Amino acid sequence: MAMLLQSQRPPKPLWREYGEALFVALILALVIRTFVVQAFKIPSESMVKTLLVGDHLLASKFSYGVKIPFTHSYIYKGSDPVKGDIIIFEYPNDPSVDYIKRIIGTPGDTIEVRNKQLFRNGELVKESYIRFTEPDRIQPVRDNFGPITVPADKYFVMGDNRDNSMDSRFWGLVDRSAIRAKAWRIYWSWGGLGDIRWDRIGKAVQ
Repeated sequence: MAMLLQSQRPPKPLWREYGEALFVALILALVIRTFVVQAFKIPSESMVKTLLVGDHLLASKFSYGVKIPFTHSYIYKGSDPVKGDIIIFEYPNDPSVDYIKRIIGTPGDTIEVRNKQLFRNGELVKESYIRFTEPDRIQPVRDNFGPITVPADKYFVMGDNRDNSMDSRFWGLVDRSAIRAKAWRIYWSWGGLGDIRWDRIGKAVQ
């Protein structure tokens, strides 16, 4: 009786198996970082008390659409940002730098600041998240600004720590195409060795 012989491939060397697994993992990580979610670290106090220096957060890159890497062209354009969203975007004066602020005005809104109070479309905006480090000191531009009407595809952003934030009051509006991601959740937070903020880990950014 004839026998059917099947050739067997020699087993792969261990280094090759690990190398292929590592390569696949790196590709997946690159795809996730480029199109889905990316990690960011908070370096300044401009978003205190919402975000603290030393907060590490994940931001959704899919929320506002998927771009062709290294361009502002969309493969898929998601939902438009809305008022209150905390976004990561390219700093208009240096696109290589990422900034994080809260959206205060969307296209069509008229924004004005009077003696530190924010008015949108002529109405006082109640903001529970803001902080003033100099509540009794009034400075031009910072504390009295506008009015300005936000044009199409532009966004007016401000830091929650209003007296310590360089934002749209000083350097202008943010282009829709310059928005990189929507802040999502804190995955790590510390103020240094021995100061891990356990209560902030896993907290939603809002």
